[in-house]
Amino acid sequence: MAPSVLDKHREQLEIHETMMGRSRGRLAVALDLLTDALALVGQHGVYCQSTRVPGKPTLDLALVLEQIAEAKELVQVVIESDGQGGVRHLDPKAS
Repeated sequence: MAPSVLDKHREQLEIHETMMGRSRGRLAVALDLLTDALALVGQHGVYCQSTRVPGKPTLDLALVLEQIAEAKELVQVVIESDGQGGVRHLDPKAS
């Protein structure tokens, strides 16, 4: 049986939870994992380039990169919230 995500990342979770609290610490570790995934997919994009747009990743990789980047932004919004229900808006016009 594979270790749970909490067991697998126990050391990083303990560090971040100590610094930021349980919820934000776990979100920070999730953000780190998303950043690592973004880097891995980006490296793969070097080898899987679009034939229609040379120098750009294939459409499927471009969509994965976009989705991971958006997930990272959403996690960052929660981490940066004031902890009392206030959330920074993604739309600068909404602020």
